[in-house]
Amino acid sequence: MTKRELSQLRHLKFEARELIDRIKELESTATSVSLRTNCLPRVQTVSDKVGGYAAKIVDLKKELDKKLCQIYREYVRLNRHIANIEDSQMRAILALRYIKGFTWQKIAYMIGESDEQYPRKKHNAFLENSSEFGAEK
Repeated sequence: MTKRELSQLRHLKFEARELIDRIKELESTATSVSLRTNCLPRVQTVSDKVGGYAAKIVDLKKELDKKLCQIYREYVRLNRHIANIEDSQMRAILALRYIKGFTWQKIAYMIGESDEQYPRKKHNAFLENSSEFGAEK
């Protein structure tokens, strides 16, 4: 498994957060109330602000559901690969990095090291030397 494949879960989570933010933005826009600040007469128009955004929101929620399914499948796949690694510290490093999304500094702290270079170097060496987790070609 390459570094790129290991990073897919993080990227999928980012995409899901973007969809969630967009849904919240549309919901907020659809339900916001604006005050009339001038005394000029307004042309009477019929518009359903909420209804206009409803279809967009529903579409985005469907897209989010698909993304969440992708995230779950990727999470399971990644956990299976990591679980097959013999070195328990390497399993921890990979899980903290690619499943939890921690920084190298936080990973170092979590595994009892003070230098963030330790887990990063161990990670890079593992990817370079492992046949299953080979370097990206």
